[in-house]
Parts: sequence; C-alpha cells; structure tokens
Amino acid sequence: MDVRGLHDLWAGLTQRGTPREPRPLPTRPLLDTLGLGLEQTMTHLQGERPDWDAFVAWIVATAGEPDPDRVTRWHAWCDGRPVPPVEAERQAAVLAADPVLDAADLATWDRDGVVVLEGAITRAEAAAIADHLWATIAADPADPSTWSHVRGNGIMVQHFQHPAMDVPRRSARLARAFAQLYGHADLVTSIDRLSFNPPVGGAYTFPGPHLHWDDSLVAPMRFETGGILYLTDTAADQGALQVVPGFHHRLADGWLDGLAGADPRMVDLSAEAVTVPAAAGDLVIWRQEIPHGASANRTDRPRLAQYVTQYPMRGPDLREWL
Repeated sequence: MDVRGLHDLWAGLTQRGTPREPRPLPTRPLLDTLGLGLEQTMTHLQGERPDWDAFVAWIVATAGEPDPDRVTRWHAWCDGRPVPPVEAERQAAVLAADPVLDAADLATWDRDGVVVLEGAITRAEAAAIADHLWATIAADPADPSTWSHVRGNGIMVQHFQHPAMDVPRRSARLARAFAQLYGHADLVTSIDRLSFNPPVGGAYTFPGPHLHWDDSLVAPMRFETGGILYLTDTAADQGALQVVPGFHHRLADGWLDGLAGADPRMVDLSAEAVTVPAAAGDLVIWRQEIPHGASANRTDRPRLAQYVTQYPMRGPDLREWL
C-alpha cells in the first residue's frame, strides 16, 4: 500500500522497520485519510505488532481500500503541492453553498466558543446511528439493566466504521458549518468514535471525561474545533457536553500568567461549567481552547452520541505539553 507516512507509522509503533520519510508526517490526517480511527490503529499496532503485509490486510478489512482521491490529496499536501482538481472542486462547492450558521450563531460562537448546528443530519439518520450503537454495545433500549455494564473505555465506544456513521462525515451541512468557522473549506473530516453515557445510580457512577483540554496550553494555541453529534434528543441534565463558555478569551487575556506556576489542568473550573442540550441530529461544536467534557447523566435515559469534527491538514504540533 503506497501511502506516504504509513510505513513509518507501522515501523515506529511495531519496531519492525526503519523510517522512510525525510521528515515526520502527522498521524491524524493520515489515518483520517484512510478511514481509520486513531485509537483503534494505535491499539492494533502496539498490541498485535503485525508485519507489514498483515497491517495492510488489516487496513483493508477494517476500512476498505483507500479512497484514491483522498490519498491524492494527502500526497499533494505531503509534497507541498496545491490540492488536486477534484478536491478543489469539492471545496468550491462547500463555499458556494448557503451559510448554515446565521449571525446569531456566529455571535454566540465568538462570545462562548461553542455553537449548536441544528439539523447537521436528519433525525432518521441519527436514529440509524443510534441503532448501530445499541447493537455494538449489545444493550437493549428497553432494558435499563443492560445499560451500565462495564466497558473498558468508560462512556467511549471504540467503534469507528459503519455506513451509518459515514453519513455525518459526508454531510454537506456539516462541511459548510466548519467552513464558516475556519474561513475556508480545506479541511479534513475526523474518523472518530461513539459514546454511550448511561444514567448514574445504583452501582454505576459517572466515569468522566470531566472538564479538560485536548491540546497543549502553550501559546500560541492553534485554532481547532471539537464536535459531538447527539443521536437522540439530549436534555441539559442527560449527560450532555459541558463547557466553560468564553474561556478562549480568558486564555488570550493571560489567565495562565495568573496561576503563579500552578498546573492549569488541576484548577477546578466545574462551578463555571454549563451543559449544552440539543436535539437528535444536532452537532455541538466547540473551540479546543475552552475546557470541555461530558457530564453526569441525571435522567432515566442514556445519552448516545458520535464524535465528528473537521480540521486543517497541517504538520505535527511540536509545542511542549502544558
């Protein structure tokens, strides 16, 4: 399989080969290009340590043959060349579509760093993903006793490939929203996992993730987004996403400087967090500068979701971690 950077990723994680690339290439857009989840690929390579042929066979069995247009785009980026014509046409079509976030949405985004894209997909499309999620975790929507059985990753469901899950990844409405937020459409769609957040109670307690940042806080932070697609109507107390709204402004105003060397990740911001309710098929988008996480589900119904976002294709983040 001739995909730039793939051999180096395999060699580095299995210790079964030597690097070929003259410079490190970013892992995330490489795997998203191939339709692979980051966690599932890392787990496979580090746990199984397959030889090269076995790894290639696993990729095809897991995500299918690589899309040639996506691979061509990836190679163009690796070589510093303009995007190929097919990709240029796709981006032009995204930018030519009517905006999906209005002036009020954009004002909310600028103020709070979070916005809800209503109807990113239809309710029926969201229901199809929800049905797949129930089947994946072998739980019964009508039997609460099956909802909180132990899974190794808390509320995260490490499942990445299914035709129903590809619907939001290909949503024109979703692509237009991210193009509005970034100011361009030269973006990669993430291949991310599902989430199942059952009600707390009995022996089950909420495992998190609590408020956190996914990126280093060392300035300058690169503008990137996160996104969570609700698969059912989700109330504020139903394990919805929680954020500290507007925190990107506080970071820009020197919040870190006022900590006197304290670990910013140990600062308790929970009293300032708000939850974000939304309907089935709505996508909640947040800036990565704001603390975010799941919340405890205080209702009698689980929260079902799929993570999906878009981001620019660019080199590895070489900042130190803070």
